[in-house]
Amino acid sequence: MSFQAYLDNIQSKTGQFPDDLQAQAIDKGLADDAGLAPGVKAGAVIDWLKADFGLGHGHAMAIVAWIKGKRS
Repeated sequence: MSFQAYLDNIQSKTGQFPDDLQAQAIDKGLADDAGLAPGVKAGAVIDWLKADFGLGHGHAMAIVAWIKGKRS
């Protein structure tokens, strides 16, 4: 599955675009404009996405990659 396919599936499942999830991660203190917030590990973001949105590990990792700056 391509990175874009992961993002499309996330949007279909959650109704949220990657930028929306990144903004929520920033609001929660998990991320900042540069990527993950200092001291925050990817696992914290993954746990939040699994708990609040029911995402699987791979889809949650795609959002972590998005937050870190991957765009394609």
